[in-house]
Amino acid sequence: MAIQFKIIEHVALITLDGQPSTNTLSVSELMHLRKTLSACQDDEQVRVIVVTGAGGRAFCSGVNLNASLRTVPGYVGAALKSREAEAEEGGYGRLLDLTDLEIWKPIIAAINGACLGGGFELALQCDLRLAASEASFGLPEVGTASIPAAGGVQYLLRAIPAAHAMKIALTGEPVDAQEALRIGLISDLVPHEQLLPTALGLAQRIAVNGPLAVQAIKRLALQTGHLTAREFATQTHLHWGLLRDSQDQAESRLAQAEQRAPRYTGA
Repeated sequence: MAIQFKIIEHVALITLDGQPSTNTLSVSELMHLRKTLSACQDDEQVRVIVVTGAGGRAFCSGVNLNASLRTVPGYVGAALKSREAEAEEGGYGRLLDLTDLEIWKPIIAAINGACLGGGFELALQCDLRLAASEASFGLPEVGTASIPAAGGVQYLLRAIPAAHAMKIALTGEPVDAQEALRIGLISDLVPHEQLLPTALGLAQRIAVNGPLAVQAIKRLALQTGHLTAREFATQTHLHWGLLRDSQDQAESRLAQAEQRAPRYTGA
């Protein structure tokens, strides 16, 4: 499978293109995806990231086990190595966990079909999820006597009410796009032909805002949501103070005075 990548204005579009295998990811493809996401974080031209799947069958159906190496004996030894070193020995689970990449730019998942297993875990780590009417969502691992390896259950519990999350996780049964919208798993449900334009349009609406402010909001949302009110208020004030002295804040004030749209640079 190929990881397709292009930049449209300030939006990076990443397409998982492995249609014969319902866009499953091999170890090498997972590593490629991780490198692409890291590059987006470091590229000042990119302000928002959109991830989608090629074709109409699937967003991503998880890891391609047929193309992955067989895990070597001795899990503990491999788990204490870096993710890349473990992956070279066949351990792919930690590659699906994107937290170590520290991607503060918003990621939008444009879900065009089956979103299952590791693919669902990938989508759950995105900040916004939009879906086409053909989409379906599920964590089928329990049916194979396993569990989601990258925190899928916990991400699901944070995304939707516990009763719905536990039903999905414990039965292993998928839910369709209409049910996903009803329980709040996705924000928008659109016809297939409107999915990518809708996702890119949303990305552009985010991208016109102050790039540093957008990243600060995401960082605060992920890092301070579990804190007490006093603690998260302190962290919020620190970020507010950093942004107050940015060039973009000065540009915002100047643009208001001149009655024009601001031209943000992310500085």
